[in-house]
Amino acid sequence: MSVVAISGGPSHGNNVNRVVSDQFIKSPNTDINHVTAQHKDLVFLQSLLDSPAMKNLIKAHDKLDAEEPLKPVLGGENSTELIQQIFTDLAPHKYSNTKASELSTILRKPHVKAIIEAHDTIAQKKFDKLPSPKIASRMAPPVYTAPPPDAIRMVGIRKVEGEPLGITIATEDGDLSIARILQGGMIDRQGLLHVGDIIKEVNGIEVRTPEELQLHMKKAVGSITLKIIPSYTDSLPTAQVFMKVHFSYDPSKDTLIPCKEAGLFFHKGDILEIVNQEDPNWWQARKVGEDKAAGLIPSLNLEESRKAFCKPELDFTKTVVFGSLATSKRKKKVYYNHHHTSDMDRHELLLYEEVARMPPFQRKTLVLIGAQGVGRRTIKSRLINSDPTRYGTTIPHTSRAMRPGEEDGRKYFFTDRAIMERDMAADEYLESGELDGNIYGTKLDTMRQVVRAGKMCVIDCNSVALKKLSTPEFMPFVVFLQAPDINRLRNMHEQAVREGHIQKNLAYERELQNRSVTMSTLDTEFMDMTEEDFDRTVNESYRLQKNYDCFFDLTIVNDDFEKTFVVLHDAIQRLATEPQWVPVNWVY
Repeated sequence: MSVVAISGGPSHGNNVNRVVSDQFIKSPNTDINHVTAQHKDLVFLQSLLDSPAMKNLIKAHDKLDAEEPLKPVLGGENSTELIQQIFTDLAPHKYSNTKASELSTILRKPHVKAIIEAHDTIAQKKFDKLPSPKIASRMAPPVYTAPPPDAIRMVGIRKVEGEPLGITIATEDGDLSIARILQGGMIDRQGLLHVGDIIKEVNGIEVRTPEELQLHMKKAVGSITLKIIPSYTDSLPTAQVFMKVHFSYDPSKDTLIPCKEAGLFFHKGDILEIVNQEDPNWWQARKVGEDKAAGLIPSLNLEESRKAFCKPELDFTKTVVFGSLATSKRKKKVYYNHHHTSDMDRHELLLYEEVARMPPFQRKTLVLIGAQGVGRRTIKSRLINSDPTRYGTTIPHTSRAMRPGEEDGRKYFFTDRAIMERDMAADEYLESGELDGNIYGTKLDTMRQVVRAGKMCVIDCNSVALKKLSTPEFMPFVVFLQAPDINRLRNMHEQAVREGHIQKNLAYERELQNRSVTMSTLDTEFMDMTEEDFDRTVNESYRLQKNYDCFFDLTIVNDDFEKTFVVLHDAIQRLATEPQWVPVNWVY
């Protein structure tokens, strides 16, 4: 028996597959005994052909094979005229017959009209013919092949007297290659050189060292011709990034910068536009508002490495070893204590802060920071009293018992100790502390109530609370009231006493501060400041400015209450009229 494949086509004739399979099924014994295939294979093939699914597939194949293939029928070369004739025939029945109306609507649709027009275009063969293979091969774009690595180019650049070229050079394997191109510089504007290009000659003179290159560049006037080996690499455009710097930088004093002349000098608080961060150690930046070429500044990693290094804090304990004095060094263990958080904060480096420019808007909170005795509460009280409809403040919570004459919610919110401890554990307090067995604290909800009332919430809190406040929810405007010299501080204190603003005992307040209790949450008796208090106020002011100045939006030397109030009031007014640079996480 011969086996026929079950994939026949028209050449096999109709029903060929079904006949072969039927013959095999009807006489399986005879056929199996006369073939050389293995018995199990033939049994499997017989069961496969005998299955209903296979029979149906064979019938379907023969049915399709018997059908005549469909051929496209051309409906003429001008179907548009035919459609217009149909519209004419449908016009009398358009409103009386729903099917005629529906057909008319379908034929008038834009996509149907487009199909009809495409049909006529194809039927009339009004389309461009494909170009011949020979023409197509001539029209194909050439295949790009990279030039040989030693290809030489001559580049002419124009030198402007008194303006630096804006490039830095590195020596690699004896060649002078362009290490970086400063954005906005002369070379960058002309766009003829790229990072990695190797400079071989200047005006026909071979150069081998950076000193030779610099010498010939200085001598050249006007046009300069460079012989280079191009790198054929372009720098990718970088995203626009703005940074607020929290340190000052003088490139002339930096021993690590590759080119002091290319460095960018800036002061603490300046806003820089970072235009290139490809170099892991040196960024390219320009000051916002200055139309100058970019300069080099230390990258975040480099500056952190330089500033983060500090010698380990050690205890030196004298011990006696064989009758002689010896010094042993033992590391001092420092445990975290929320009473001394500022000591931990000073180890956190905030060098560059990404910021975004926002249109004028009013901040939600005004935070007054300053040393004890510098006059924060005097300024705070005067500001709130100047416009109570615009400014408000918080009412502290306490767990102590209510005294005769006191009213809940007037000067304090009185609550249970267990409730305060639960809320403190849930981080619902801005700051809190305990004194004489009673807990005092400022709850965040009291700040939210002031903000929801449409007022700017004015608070004078401890400096360690600044981290919790610096969020999009509170958007604080932080003002640091810096202490003046001791003599001026003494005169201001005497003035405040005469005017009745001082109602606190400074020595008592410092004791409370050591216990992490907010001064503005307590009512204490008045006692005068001593010379030691004045000295501590000045020293504490210096410490606060050193450790927390990265949070300050404005610093005012409070050497005159009237002057300080005017400066603060004007700064608040400008918030609603001038654009502001805010942390980028407030925006995105």
